[in-house]
Amino acid sequence: MMTSSPLNKFAAQALPQLEDYMWAHLDQAHDAHLAKAMHYSLAAGGKRLRPLLLLATATGLGASLDAAIPAAAAIEFIHTYSLIHDDLPAMDNAAMRRGQPANHVQFNEATAILAGDALLTDAFALVSATDVSAQQQVALVRILATSAGSQGMVAGQQLDLDGSHLQLTTDQLNELNAHKTGELIRAAVDMGAVIGAADAATRATLAQFAGAFGLGFQLLDDIEDVTMSAAQLGKPAHQDAANGKNTYVALLGLAGARNLLQQQADAAQAALLQLDMQTDVLRAIAQYLE
Repeated sequence: MMTSSPLNKFAAQALPQLEDYMWAHLDQAHDAHLAKAMHYSLAAGGKRLRPLLLLATATGLGASLDAAIPAAAAIEFIHTYSLIHDDLPAMDNAAMRRGQPANHVQFNEATAILAGDALLTDAFALVSATDVSAQQQVALVRILATSAGSQGMVAGQQLDLDGSHLQLTTDQLNELNAHKTGELIRAAVDMGAVIGAADAATRATLAQFAGAFGLGFQLLDDIEDVTMSAAQLGKPAHQDAANGKNTYVALLGLAGARNLLQQQADAAQAALLQLDMQTDVLRAIAQYLE
């Protein structure tokens, strides 16, 4: 993902600060075994896409990196918890994640559940430490909770489970992915907008960007699942088909999915062109879809 100069430079500055903040929080955990399991999945790599979106949005609007780091850590905690739970035997039953054994394989199922629970809960301690006004802080907590819970990501996970081995329509698949994948991406951008004190019009345009990018991100994931090897993916390939999951490739074909991906990439960049703020890092992140 780190291919463009603005993104390379920004990530080199922001990610070490983000990770230092996350590890410092884990040092405060009461139980060392629990902290180790949490650290294992947090440190497994990944793109850090959601925190980068939050940080790029906030700083693009003039906020300091320091002010946005706690909220960025919070959303990375939420995302990591969701991956730990997604991999569990009762969910996707995946043995690998990011090129290493899944959390429940490395530790055990009960510890993996508790590590996910702790990451989810601790995220709200982190976001409430964001150095903004009380009104902004309430908005951040509300966005994170709404996007992660029964109106957002978890609803998408349930839709995904319920839709397995069934043929969904395009509208149903869009709804599923808008919740399961898109909600945390939308939350990351909107939380950055709140930290950067964006006006309503700017937040609305950023939401358009996040919606297009989120759908594009899922399309790319579906495409890569059938075109890349397990070694390239860092997890089992063709896992969606094996689990009877609905994907854009299965519904539209590979060419159709790629065409829709290009439409979303174009829409994301078009939304950014409408904004009166620094968007060089966001534009570089959006190029991940191209």
